[in-house]
Amino acid sequence: MKVENHTVLSQFLLVGLSEDPELQPILFGLFLSMYLVTVLGNLLIILAVSSDSHLHTSMYFFLSNLSLIDICFTSTIIPKMLVNIHAHNKEISYLECFTEVYFFMIFVGMDDMLLTIMAYDRFVSICYPLKYTVIMNPRHCVLLVLICWLIMLCFSLIHILLVKQLTFSIGTEIPHFFCEVVQLFKVASSDALIGIIVMYVSTALVIVFPVTGILYSYSQIVSTLMRMSSSLSKYKAFSTCGSHLCVVSLFYGTGLGVYLSSAVVHSPQGSTIASVMYTVVTPMLNPFIYSLRNKDVKGALGRLLSRAASCS
Repeated sequence: MKVENHTVLSQFLLVGLSEDPELQPILFGLFLSMYLVTVLGNLLIILAVSSDSHLHTSMYFFLSNLSLIDICFTSTIIPKMLVNIHAHNKEISYLECFTEVYFFMIFVGMDDMLLTIMAYDRFVSICYPLKYTVIMNPRHCVLLVLICWLIMLCFSLIHILLVKQLTFSIGTEIPHFFCEVVQLFKVASSDALIGIIVMYVSTALVIVFPVTGILYSYSQIVSTLMRMSSSLSKYKAFSTCGSHLCVVSLFYGTGLGVYLSSAVVHSPQGSTIASVMYTVVTPMLNPFIYSLRNKDVKGALGRLLSRAASCS
């Protein structure tokens, strides 16, 4: 990374959520609570799926992976933000910033792709029930997840290499509470046009293909359900999709909110608030959505907590 005036750049300054000193203890307590709830909730989902043999299916394999990604996703951002709030410090070294950008892009992309795979899983389960165990066998499921990891590792690496070519002024402020590649392109003092074009094209591909896959999967699911004669069969089949649809709506809804807030309002504060929704609130709510709307997960959690209580 190049720096103006050939001076060694050691850090960026994160503006954060608020500069009001009176709000800092409130923000610290609020985000610490949400982070702990997120980690605990998703960890319980992982433990419930791994400890209950009834949940050793492809659908819950992908769910446990989604929970793991959500833990990593929030852990990439929130701990550093809490440290800065507690220390009344805005500084973040460029190595920490680049690391945060790299892993943030990996985990948000993995969220996106896992939701698509989960839609495909429901599509195969409902539209091809007799072939479901053959198509969605354990080896196939692991291979799908590994392919997603490979794609996102390469995707993130490309963006980091582009960011490293940029020039930044001394004491550059990032108008956000974490390092995001879009913000780095905006605050760069050198020409970032190539990086911006690559970012938008690659991001469009990473978003368009998964969204298309989800829409296609559910169009086929609805078409199959319409051909079913029994209302009870329709309800049972579609009930397995309810939790996934809620999570998909929450993920893409908050992501769209971030885009609209930055494109229409042109307010850093509005974009920051919208970002809180998909970086903190969505991963925190996912375990509740799956545990409250899914009887199998709810039952597995109950058995897990009962065993834990009896052991203690």
